[in-house]
Amino acid sequence: MPGTRERNTPRQDARSQIRDFLITRRARLTPAQAGLSACNTDRRRVKGLRREEVAILAGISSEYYVRLERGNATGISESIIDSIATALQLDEAERMHLLDLLRAAATTRPPRRRAVRQVVRPTIQRVLDSLHGTPAFVLNGRLDVVAANQLGYALYAPLYANAATPNVARFTFLDPAARQFFREPDRVADDLVALLRAEAGRDPHDRELSHLIGELSTRSDDFRVRWGAHNVRIHSTDIKLIRHPVVGNLDLPYESLAVDRGANQSLLTFVPEAGSPTQDALDLLASWAATGQGQTERMFTETEVRESNTHRSDS
Repeated sequence: MPGTRERNTPRQDARSQIRDFLITRRARLTPAQAGLSACNTDRRRVKGLRREEVAILAGISSEYYVRLERGNATGISESIIDSIATALQLDEAERMHLLDLLRAAATTRPPRRRAVRQVVRPTIQRVLDSLHGTPAFVLNGRLDVVAANQLGYALYAPLYANAATPNVARFTFLDPAARQFFREPDRVADDLVALLRAEAGRDPHDRELSHLIGELSTRSDDFRVRWGAHNVRIHSTDIKLIRHPVVGNLDLPYESLAVDRGANQSLLTFVPEAGSPTQDALDLLASWAATGQGQTERMFTETEVRESNTHRSDS
């Protein structure tokens, strides 16, 4: 119909993302950081490196690099990708993201769309349930929580309060309770957007992921700004700082392990050091959940939480 705006194909989107990703990567590097002469910096019209400077650092022609930055991924070799990644000082997550985008931009026929599994194999659920004293979850690439053990449900109780299908990103950006639950909400927000950006590069044909990104972009200015930064990261281990409504502050080291690559599912476990205040708090939370109180809407009052924390610190 005249005047109707056609939706871009995943291949066109990938080309646009290649351009935006490379522009943001060279914008963050100064000539000095890249090891180039700082001459004429007072007359520079662009933030960061120019295209021709990236080409020089990568050892390719300016025309070739410009063509690549416009999303033309035809015939690009892995050695050239490595040279560009080195020139732009990309880390491993960024390099893999660029490869994913280049692969999507060079594909003329989309692959058969796969469903992102919303359930886990029974054996995986048994693994979760066997982890007594350890909160454990399985997440898919969209950050839906597809399975958890009892302590996992208790730990992330606020996530389940208002969500039929709990999604960590939707909770973080659309639920006001998230800023109380996460003690470093901005850091969590950055990490989640970086994970979703990487997943969008890996699977540009995931419609539900596209719908999630569209929803978050429409409803959250915070998400939209972070999404526009084109940052990607790999998070396999770190520490999550949580303020739980029942047991107070928790410092939770975690590990993320792939359990089903076909369904893009990862096992997330929180494993504090034995004898630490956080482990004591998890033991208290496990006891609370086991009594059935964790399945009701009742939460400890702030006074009870303070008394519990004081008791743990005195013991």
